[in-house]
Amino acid sequence: SVIGGFRAQGRTASRAREMLDEALRLQDAGAFAIVLECVPSTVAQAVTETLEIPTIGIGAGGQTSGQVLVYHDMLGMMSHPHHEAFMPKFCKQYAQVGHAITQGLEQFKKDVE
Repeated sequence: SVIGGFRAQGRTASRAREMLDEALRLQDAGAFAIVLECVPSTVAQAVTETLEIPTIGIGAGGQTSGQVLVYHDMLGMMSHPHHEAFMPKFCKQYAQVGHAITQGLEQFKKDVE
């Protein structure tokens, strides 16, 4: 299933069980991997240990088979006010290049107009 948003998933025992059951159904349906986003690390670990396919975590702790962080978030490429106002805790930024990119694009636009 697709849940979406930056809200933590699987924070209750019943919802964690539902997520595990959903992951098992996806595995049985032929999925080659499962992405766990905004999931408590204990839930991600339980899902990872139960499945035979790999799990990829994004904001799900270090107990998944692998981890990913969207490089736009990691490098601070998004300079839109919404992205600056709210960034999930797991989106650690290692640089702030969004404003420099915006300035470069604006300068290019001026040069070609």
